Amino acid sequence: MTKISRRKAISTTLLGSLAAMSGHAYANSTTQKNKKNTVQKLPVRISLNCSTLLHYKLPVDVQIDYVADAKFDGIELWMSDIRAYLDKGGSTDQLKKKLQDRGLVLENIIGFSKWCSDDADERTVALAQLRKEMKITKELGGEYLAAPVQGIDKINPDQYDAYADRYKAILELGDETGVTPILELWGMGALHKVSDCAKIAMATGHPKATVLLDFYHVYRGGNDWGSIDLLNGAKLPVMHMNDYPSTPAYDQLTDADRVLAGEGVCPFDKIIPKLYEAGFRGGFSVELFNKTYWNTMNAKALLKASYETTYSIVSDALADHI
Repeated sequence: MTKISRRKAISTTLLGSLAAMSGHAYANSTTQKNKKNTVQKLPVRISLNCSTLLHYKLPVDVQIDYVADAKFDGIELWMSDIRAYLDKGGSTDQLKKKLQDRGLVLENIIGFSKWCSDDADERTVALAQLRKEMKITKELGGEYLAAPVQGIDKINPDQYDAYADRYKAILELGDETGVTPILELWGMGALHKVSDCAKIAMATGHPKATVLLDFYHVYRGGNDWGSIDLLNGAKLPVMHMNDYPSTPAYDQLTDADRVLAGEGVCPFDKIIPKLYEAGFRGGFSVELFNKTYWNTMNAKALLKASYETTYSIVSDALADHI
């Protein structure tokens, strides 16, 4: 499919979702083609980060059903949603069974702790928090937990060894619990350079050190895609999937500016093959905070559009590899 026809197909899918919301019948061959049981199987997973559903305030068990119904392969759950479910009497066993019954890979759990703080007391509290969150993740059948850098405002180039020691400390906690923390890049956060992520992860000397990248955050952080394949893609379990517009300038973008894959200017046709050839076989996990989508689509329509646009982009980009 050409770039132009692909974008036309994506637009048609979005129009179909909106029409369905308005109660109009909309016949469209793309809907049938992209059913999980009929589409060509990809060598990577198409997954969903439940931040995309934040606006709809759905309980975590309902999120799982919606994501599975939309034909995704995997899911990233938020620890806050899991805790809310547990506080209301639910159990990790129930959620684990639902994930298994619905055939979803638990890509990771999204949590927040100040494990990288310059304050030793804050790090102690963070380690205790992470131990509990890793236990919950393990009980759900998960193997990874996202670890964005919190507790510092910016990277001090004189403290790389200290950051590596702090990341190593939570990796060793992961050795105890069976859940690996993934060092997460944030385009507007302290850790916004891919090179810094790689340097800190490699300096730990830990065999399970890995990083969590995001198409939007890589761009927002002022990184260049040209050398992304220097990373060992086989060591990356998941990558956040989204697109970004040409304006405003990269350093003026906010989370709300993220758009569906193919609706922005990200050169997926060049980046995804690079990642694949570098060994990536993980999950491309859709992560959006776009208020326009939230205000014009219900949850099921947004999930449908998220899956279909992502599948289209990834399958086009990997056409020569599958």
